[in-house]
Amino acid sequence: MSDEFQQATGGDRRAMARLLSKIENGSVAISELPLKPFLSDTQTWSTMAITGAPGVGKSVLVDALMTQWASAGRKVALLAVDPSSPRTGGALLGDRVRMSSVDNPEINQRVYVRSIATRSSSGSVPLIVEDMATLLLACGWEHVLIETVGSGQAELRCAAVADRIVVVEGPARGDGIQAEKAGLLELADIVLVNKADLDGAERHAGELRESYSLGGEDAPVVLLTSGLKGLGVAEAAEALLSLESSGRALRARMRERLLGQHERRLVLHPSYNAVLNGLCEGTLDIEEALNTLQGD
Repeated sequence: MSDEFQQATGGDRRAMARLLSKIENGSVAISELPLKPFLSDTQTWSTMAITGAPGVGKSVLVDALMTQWASAGRKVALLAVDPSSPRTGGALLGDRVRMSSVDNPEINQRVYVRSIATRSSSGSVPLIVEDMATLLLACGWEHVLIETVGSGQAELRCAAVADRIVVVEGPARGDGIQAEKAGLLELADIVLVNKADLDGAERHAGELRESYSLGGEDAPVVLLTSGLKGLGVAEAAEALLSLESSGRALRARMRERLLGQHERRLVLHPSYNAVLNGLCEGTLDIEEALNTLQGD
């Protein structure tokens, strides 16, 4: 393990990929790796969650941002979290075909993309993503992006694993106040209204700014972008690099981190699958299941 870790932190992508797989499948714990000498807190942020509803163009926009940063000499990794079946654990990884930066010979050594299935996590961001991001940072990647699919309550778990949260919206998605009810926009450090070349983008951005203004001070910036056309991408890339935490929802973020760690303990309990089987067979009720999983 020590040799593999040394190879990974020395730039061997295959060794890094193997370690990421081991972290993902639970055969290696992040606490087993000597990470401290490799981590740095000198940046404004190290991890950033980019989230939003399906169809708003997240993957194309993320690819454009990564291309912008990598072209400027920065090393950027992406953990793309794909929805998986709660029954089989299978994932739909089709969004990765929209990533062109990994095939660009001028920048592909400064770009890394990996897809992850949600598997046993109850939210859209698996708890293991935080550990995988930590390993990537230890391997010399300056910034780790975490792209998640969907919107609503499940996406709040982004707060548990990322230093910053970017919400991507699209045109013609309803009024901003209704969107805020999902809870996701409340935690945004910045909002990018993508597909700015389409009708309705300017109007939706205005609605979002208006709804944020009703909440008082410290509202996040709302920018217009088009990952496909390249509109506003350079400006967004610059704004994101220096993005500060809004601080508007620190309590909510800490709540999600606490809930996430509690979920981690339940999911990693050696009796987790047996308890699930017992619930399905009717030999256990929820209270008994919790007592078993919360025990030693």
